[in-house]
Amino acid sequence: MFRLYTMKNYLFLLILGSILFSCGNADKQPSAGFNLFSIDQDKELGKKVSDDILSKPLEYPILDPIKYKEVYDYLNGMRDMILKTGEVRYSKEFAWEIRIIQDSTLNAFCTPGGYIYFYTGILKFLDSEDELMGVLAHEIAHADLRHSTSQMTKMFGVSLLVSVIAGNQQSLGEITTALVGLRNSRSHESEADFNSVKYLCKTPYNASGGAGFFEKILAIGGASTPEFLSTHPSPDNRVQAFHTHKSSLGCQGTDTNQTRYKAVMNRLP
Repeated sequence: MFRLYTMKNYLFLLILGSILFSCGNADKQPSAGFNLFSIDQDKELGKKVSDDILSKPLEYPILDPIKYKEVYDYLNGMRDMILKTGEVRYSKEFAWEIRIIQDSTLNAFCTPGGYIYFYTGILKFLDSEDELMGVLAHEIAHADLRHSTSQMTKMFGVSLLVSVIAGNQQSLGEITTALVGLRNSRSHESEADFNSVKYLCKTPYNASGGAGFFEKILAIGGASTPEFLSTHPSPDNRVQAFHTHKSSLGCQGTDTNQTRYKAVMNRLP
């Protein structure tokens, strides 16, 4: 059920948004942890975007969770392992629903409220479970740190996002498109990378698994770096950062499980 907003609350958000996003600080990235949205609004916006994606099968061809149950169960098991580490702040509040989009694009994204999407392209590109866990943990971190609504309020203003939550279908498609292709700031990417290592540090996996993805990108010349990971810092710096974080946190996990990963991903179309 969607939350109803009184006119008083709506006007307050509209005025507050105008003050904050129309003044001379427009080019500044909101500081970590700063967000005008409530947790309920993150959840409601994420659900709206999820429903919009599901309503557009030609644009977003979602693989059937029943037909590809083995792959979904596999991904959900990894997700659950991360959520059970105790490091994900909103592990019980957000949906954390995984969907797979059949497309060769090297991409993954997570909407507010924890709706996670993997393209088949990136699932086939990765080589092992620790690499997948690194990317998955990175996306969970973006939602858990609420980076998307922080970025989106900067891009569109609070009033438009609140109107979408309230039922503005005309702008919903624009918001969905923006979230799918959202380019995070340098600080947000660095935070998500660090949290990826922190989450995995409490699992049996190699905690710097996310570095493996960037190492593959660098090996092919960097030309195929996907939008969701293409912002600063550069791939080579991020590889080093993953390993540095792993060392500083004293992570002991070593699991990679390449054979099992390949066997499951061979089930994909």
